[in-house]
Amino acid sequence: MPLPERAADTSPEHPWPVRLLSLKIGEYIEKMSVVWVEGQVVQLDRRAGTAYLTLRDVDVDMSFNVAIATNALEAMARPISPGERVVVQVKPAFWNKRGSLTLDARQIRPVGIGELLARLDYLKRTLAAEGLFAPERKKSLPFLPHTIGLITGRASAAERDVVENARRRWPGIRFEIRAVPVQGSAAAVEVCSALADLDALPQVEVIVIARGGGSIEDLLAFSNETLVRAVAAARTPVISAIGHDIDTPILDLVADVRASTPTHAASLVVPDAAALRAQLDQDTARLRRLILEHVQRERRRLVELTSRPVLTDRTTYIRSQRIEIATMRRRGQLRLEALVARDRDRIEHLRRQARMLSPQATLDRGYALVTDPDGQIITDQDQVAVDDLLRVRVARGDFPVRASAT
Repeated sequence: MPLPERAADTSPEHPWPVRLLSLKIGEYIEKMSVVWVEGQVVQLDRRAGTAYLTLRDVDVDMSFNVAIATNALEAMARPISPGERVVVQVKPAFWNKRGSLTLDARQIRPVGIGELLARLDYLKRTLAAEGLFAPERKKSLPFLPHTIGLITGRASAAERDVVENARRRWPGIRFEIRAVPVQGSAAAVEVCSALADLDALPQVEVIVIARGGGSIEDLLAFSNETLVRAVAAARTPVISAIGHDIDTPILDLVADVRASTPTHAASLVVPDAAALRAQLDQDTARLRRLILEHVQRERRRLVELTSRPVLTDRTTYIRSQRIEIATMRRRGQLRLEALVARDRDRIEHLRRQARMLSPQATLDRGYALVTDPDGQIITDQDQVAVDDLLRVRVARGDFPVRASAT
């Protein structure tokens, strides 16, 4: 049975053998055109007219084997060395038997300083447009971190400067140190790995990335886009302490705090215990002086108050209050007596008025009150018949009478 012509036509029942797949890949790659690529030379070996080098990506851990004629290398203005960034014109080639991809180089050029600076400037503008350098996204440093994460070169002067100066300022401060390459092809990847490791530790409250000074090429790893984005995404505040004050890799712009030197980073990450103690002693003395002055001022006021006449003889106030109470009591008594007298006169006036208007007063003037045996007052002669028994009431007593015809 013939083999399928296209990969889409294969199936579990009609697969390609490995050799055919290798052949098809080779045919596909053979159709690719020449391409310029950029990378970092990590290994270079010359053999009988051909040079073999490993070209590594500057941002990720990926590399290709490159073959180039030695005369192409010798035609360069200056020889290249491992660790240098280059651009190479290559034609991809696939080795069918080994199933490996190599790059046949036609031309090779080192990346110049001017071109590097232009690329760094473009990367800066791109990251700035994304807001990675914005002040509002930067995290504040803790006052006294539990543990300091430090990423630096192994047994480097930068490590010594950070650790010794930090412990001089605050003895006993803890460090989690990750020693990594800080220059060369593996630097950016190793720093990113150490950053992720420290950022995952809950006790690490601040991370310092430190390195001594150097050329633009030496510090190139700290302008790596992958590293810069990893620092921007870290949950832990990051201090950049790369080189000297004049060195400004992109890491300085994206870090939460930039230190001009590793020694400066130590002063940023922990307070100075001696200075704090001196400040505390100064504040304590000032507070003690203020309290003493306040007590003395209040004591003088107390002396002034107790020296007044009213407080010299402590019974004076009581006597004056007693006199005032007696006066108020007498005033209240007189007012009550006046009210009682006025109400008594008013009652007497009402009594006389009631007496004058009473029926008794009418009887006293000679009038009489005539009632029938039932006590009903006689007000009309038609109420009385001849021989009716009536009772007459006068001013002093009453008596019965009988009605007559005359």
